[in-house]
Amino acid sequence: MATNDRLLVQILLLGLLAASLWVLAPFWSALFWAAVLAFASWPLMRLLTQLLNGRMSLAAGILTGVWVVLVAVPLVWLGFNLADHIKDANALVKDLQVEGLPPPPSWLASIPLVGDRLVELWRTIDQQGAAFFDTVRPYLGQVGNWLVARSAKIGAGMVELALSLVLVFFFYRDGPRLAVFVHSLLERLIGERADHYLELVAGTVQRVVNGVIGTAAAQAVLAYIGFVIAGVPGALVLGLLTFAFSFIMIPPLIWGPAVAWLVWQGEIGMAIFLGIWGFFIISGVDNILKPYLISRGGNLPLVVVLLGVFGGILAFGFMGLFLGPTLLAVAYSLLSDWVANKTPAAEAVVDKPLPGEEPRG
Repeated sequence: MATNDRLLVQILLLGLLAASLWVLAPFWSALFWAAVLAFASWPLMRLLTQLLNGRMSLAAGILTGVWVVLVAVPLVWLGFNLADHIKDANALVKDLQVEGLPPPPSWLASIPLVGDRLVELWRTIDQQGAAFFDTVRPYLGQVGNWLVARSAKIGAGMVELALSLVLVFFFYRDGPRLAVFVHSLLERLIGERADHYLELVAGTVQRVVNGVIGTAAAQAVLAYIGFVIAGVPGALVLGLLTFAFSFIMIPPLIWGPAVAWLVWQGEIGMAIFLGIWGFFIISGVDNILKPYLISRGGNLPLVVVLLGVFGGILAFGFMGLFLGPTLLAVAYSLLSDWVANKTPAAEAVVDKPLPGEEPRG
């Protein structure tokens, strides 16, 4: 084939690839989460396929159904309950407008330094309820608009999650063929180093998955301990909810209301304890344990993992938790390979005299 013809074919292939990526752009996030879920649970897929005598389609369907039950059904239940709570909150606001506030709780006056002022503020709001609600109504409208916008995003996220659960079936069923295709593509691009980078990406994603699950489990156990010490009812259920909310890195949505409940019950000491425990222990462990678990077993420096985790989240959202460390791992490995033949040994750098220093030995 002539050089001009080869160049034309390459340009056409690049144009076709760009057009294909453009078509798939709305589904990148769903494809990404489906691929991560399939990869993380592939040992289960392999075991189930063996139990079903190699019937991969049946195994993929069963495992996809399990994920629908474990993920989609609880989220739908949570959505309906959230809608009921929003209705209750609206009814509460209307009742407060008509009937006013109840008498101030007895514990409010016992708060050191500010108790009397809070009781007086409570009575003032109760006496001037109509004027107060007229004052805050514009802000309530802004809050309502903010909630509507967030609800739209949550709805879009639900649709994206549903699409991910559909796509994960095809990743399960066609996983081996996809792996062969990706390996062949990398071999054409980078030659014999394809296996190294495939192992690098796979290992990084697996460590991130282990880090996310391990951190969520640790936060759930610590939350359960805190709830038991503070005497919060339903500690086990709240611990399990903390495990679920740790995946989206918002466990304060669980221990925060528990602190508010303790304050409402007059347990000020336990509320302060649980607030400190939640902020520094439950939520704080995420900043220490997750980067450690992700860096463990790999050759990446911990600072690179930290930058990958936090920078990835800032750049790509929750998806960046996986993308950030993976991109930095590949970039770090590429740079290490590039300078490998030009980097002096560590011993030579240590033994080399500083400028103006006498040679050693």
